[in-house]
Amino acid sequence: MRHQLFLGVALAATLGFATPVVAADVASDRLPAASAVSRFYDARQQPLWLNSPEAVRTLLEALRSAPIDGFADGPDLAASIESALVHAEAGRPGATREAERLMSNAFVLHAQALSWPGKASMVFADPTLSPRVPSPARLLEAAAKAPDLAAFVRRTVDINPVHAALRAAAAEDMRFLGEPSRALRASLERARLLPASGRFVLVDIASQQLMMIEDGQVVDRMKVVVGKASMKTPLMAGTLRQVTLNPYWNVPVDLAATIIAPNVLRHGTAWLKSRNYEVLSGWEADSTVVDPATIDWQAVADGKAEARVRQLPGPTNSMGAMKFEFPNELGIYLHDTPDRALFAQSERAFSSGCVRLEDAARLGRWLLGRDPVASSSRAEVNVPLAQGVPVFLTYLTVRPEADGRIAYAPDIYGLDTAGGDGPLAAIR
Repeated sequence: MRHQLFLGVALAATLGFATPVVAADVASDRLPAASAVSRFYDARQQPLWLNSPEAVRTLLEALRSAPIDGFADGPDLAASIESALVHAEAGRPGATREAERLMSNAFVLHAQALSWPGKASMVFADPTLSPRVPSPARLLEAAAKAPDLAAFVRRTVDINPVHAALRAAAAEDMRFLGEPSRALRASLERARLLPASGRFVLVDIASQQLMMIEDGQVVDRMKVVVGKASMKTPLMAGTLRQVTLNPYWNVPVDLAATIIAPNVLRHGTAWLKSRNYEVLSGWEADSTVVDPATIDWQAVADGKAEARVRQLPGPTNSMGAMKFEFPNELGIYLHDTPDRALFAQSERAFSSGCVRLEDAARLGRWLLGRDPVASSSRAEVNVPLAQGVPVFLTYLTVRPEADGRIAYAPDIYGLDTAGGDGPLAAIR
C-alpha cells in the first residue's frame, strides 16, 4: 500500500524518541500485552516499526492471514493499523504513536497465539521440549534487537520449515477457497509443535516415514511401521540419549497373555526355549531368570496373572540388532526388526505402538557418527550419544515434500475428523 512505502525515518523522527531500549525484567514478563507495550515504549522512546516499511508490510500480511493460526482478530487489527498509518501520513497528532503501539500489540498477540497448539496434542516425555508462550516483554525485546525486523517477523510466523510450507498452502486456500481443508488445518496445528531449528528425528505417523533433520533440512529419510489403529502410536516428543545394541525384547504384558501364554499351553515350555524366550521373576532391575514351569500360564492367558517374558538377542529377536529408547511412561521407542516384508506395503500400520525402522543401522550412524556395532556379544550394550537428540512423533496428513509439493496421506487414525488429538498436553 502507498502509505506503507514512505512512512520511514522522516515520519518516525516526529515521535521525538531518543532513549535506547532497556532489557525486559521479571516484572515486565508478567504484564499483559497492552501494558507491556506501554512500558516498552516508555523505556525505549524511539520507534520500532516505522523505520522499516518492509517490516510493516510483513506484519500486515501476517495479520490478514492470522485466522489460519487461530488468531481471529488478525484482520481487524491489520485494518486498525492501516487506518492509523493513514492518519499518521496525514499528520494527525498522536497517530504515529498509536500506529507504533498498535503494531507492537498486534505482533505480540499473534506471536503468542502461534505458540499454542490449538486442538493438537502431544505427550512431552521430555518437558524441556514443550512449547512455551513467550511473554510480551521478551517478544518486544527480541524484536528490538533483531538486525532485520521484517525477517524476524517472518521467522516468528513461520515457526519452522514444515509449518511455514503448510501455512503458505493454508493462506492460498483461504484466499481462493475461503478456508483451508480440515486436514490442512489439523496438520498445521501439529506442525507448530516441531522445533524451529537444530538436529532432531521426526517420525510422521500418517505417512509412516522417519526423517533426520538438521537445521531445517531433511538429510535422510526411511520407511517405518507404526501402530495399528487399535494400538495407535502416540504423538510424543522425547530425547534420545543412547543406542542399545544386542537388545532384549521385553514382551508387553498384553502380548504375553495373548501370544506367549496360549503357545506355552499348546506346545509346552519347550516352545519358549525354541524361540529364545526366558521368564523373569519380575520387572525390577535385579529380577532373576525363573523356571517357566513355575508360572500359571492359564492364569496369564486369562488375564488373572502377569508374566515377564523377554526374548534374548539374536537374529529372530523382534528388536533386531538395535533399539532407540527415550524415557517415557508409555513404553514407546524406535527399533530394528527382522521382519522386512511389511516395508513393501504402501500403508504400514501394523505394530503394537512402537516404531519399526526400515534401516536402523543408518539411523544409528547418523546419531553416533559411526557404524553402530557392539564391542561385544553381550546383551543390552548401551552406546551413549555425544549429545541428546530430540525425537518427535507427529501426524501430518498434509505435509511438504522436498520438491515443494504439498503431499497428502490417509487419516489412518481418524485424528483429523475427531475434533482434536485428545486432551491437550500441558504447556509450560
